[in-house]
Amino acid sequence: MDILRFATAGSVDDGKSTLIGRLLFDSKSIFEDQLESVERTSADRGEDYTNLALLTDGLRAEREQGITIDVAYRYFATPRRKFIIADTPGHIQYTRNMVTGASTADLAIILVDARKGILEQSRRHAFLTTLLKVPHLVVAVNKMDLVDYDQRRFEDIVDEFTKFAAKLEVSDLTFIPISALHGDNVVDRSPNTPWYQGSSLLHHLEHVHIASDRNLIDVRFPVQYVIRPHKSTDPELHDYRGYAGQVAGGVLKPGDEVVHLPSGLTTTITHIDGPNGPVEEAYQPMSVTLRLADDIDISRGDMIARPNNRPETAQDLDAMVCWMTPDRQLTPRMKVVVKHTTRTAKAMVKDLQYRLDVNTLHRDDSADALGLNEIGRISLRVTQPLFVDDYGRNRLTGGFVLIDEVTNNTVAAGMIIGAK
Repeated sequence: MDILRFATAGSVDDGKSTLIGRLLFDSKSIFEDQLESVERTSADRGEDYTNLALLTDGLRAEREQGITIDVAYRYFATPRRKFIIADTPGHIQYTRNMVTGASTADLAIILVDARKGILEQSRRHAFLTTLLKVPHLVVAVNKMDLVDYDQRRFEDIVDEFTKFAAKLEVSDLTFIPISALHGDNVVDRSPNTPWYQGSSLLHHLEHVHIASDRNLIDVRFPVQYVIRPHKSTDPELHDYRGYAGQVAGGVLKPGDEVVHLPSGLTTTITHIDGPNGPVEEAYQPMSVTLRLADDIDISRGDMIARPNNRPETAQDLDAMVCWMTPDRQLTPRMKVVVKHTTRTAKAMVKDLQYRLDVNTLHRDDSADALGLNEIGRISLRVTQPLFVDDYGRNRLTGGFVLIDEVTNNTVAAGMIIGAK
């Protein structure tokens, strides 16, 4: 079975955590003791129903305020597919958490309160998911029970969001009317919306096509570790030299000609070893060990690609970044450390080109700094070459993080939009 990673986003109190709790509950993916704990907590809070939001809102502050603060990851499976859920917060001050949760998602669910319609936060989250190149977007119009399952209200929200989405790069957009509290159209089709002819949310999650979203054309293999057992009692392992890592793009097979970067030397793959033995082909996101025909000086941070299909080798990058720390601001001329795939290098912020208002999409060219949760476009100069692709082409080789030289804390997440 394949794995679908999806993130939930939306305005405060739109029912994200309740929706995930409903998915887990109706798909029978929670244990009895978990359910008993939630029922007990719900009763202690004076609620006359089982508050399924408590399944994901685990922090005390979240339960007290009834909001999501941290990114909560949950796992469940159906006979068709496995799922990893990232429940992300809606508050603007937790934008960095939302970026973290959606950065690896195949699909994003944006919840909209049927009573309130499209709010500023809804637009912000829609923009962030498209900025992060999440391939599939589902707009779940929640709390339909509070508007008497009104078809016109649902269609008005669909029209409004569709007009807004025309400004964004959305490749796959789906609208589903739901009630997370009562389970309408979450796991099963609801008799309360006979006018809705689409599938339930879980059915859509089970059947959305994600295999073609991965880049299977551009071979990218960042080397993570060189394996040399030196086992004298086993002649085969005594001379074993393997290059371990996670495939970031393309398909690799024994016999393929590859090039090593930065040296530019070409060689051939002789064997591909997986966790359970040899494999005939490797593709994203498999973790494998490559054995090559020639002994080349390869180390962590190097890249293996195709001779006629290489990533950009660049030290000057243009990128969109989300600043993630309250301790300091991003300013021109500041020094940072770049972590890109398996390579780490020192860098300097050459220029802050503009700060982006994620609510209005306005570019502030006069900005001289980025603060916590702010997004902007920067120019970066790296001390050693990186092997990169545009983020829109490959999210793994097009993404990076910035690290504070002094504290070693991650201070920003970035998406490459140009290299030279």
